[in-house]
Amino acid sequence: MEVKASSRYVRISPKKAREVARVIQGRPANEAMELLRFIPRKSARLLAKTLQSALSNAENNHNLSPGSMVISTATVDRGPVLKRFRAGARGSAKPLQKPTSHLNIVLSEAAVKQR
Repeated sequence: MEVKASSRYVRISPKKAREVARVIQGRPANEAMELLRFIPRKSARLLAKTLQSALSNAENNHNLSPGSMVISTATVDRGPVLKRFRAGARGSAKPLQKPTSHLNIVLSEAAVKQR
């Protein structure tokens, strides 16, 4: 069974968030949470929050054990860009783009090894 969680309109560049999302993909959920705790980036904090939401969804909505979950996919999609202006020299205005992201995490149950 698959369990999903997403965070939308997060104020971080998708390129910066994808670097951390690639690290946790395919890992057991508990191991990924420990790994995210020690990565000193804003995107790690935001992905940990989304992963915690996915684990809570698995436990409360689907009666699954969070210890048996594996991150099957962790994707970061591009959200809308906030367009602002910053004051420039001689009274001019310089464009400023503030990107947003949509974080998606899908958990699946770990496959039981057959002997």
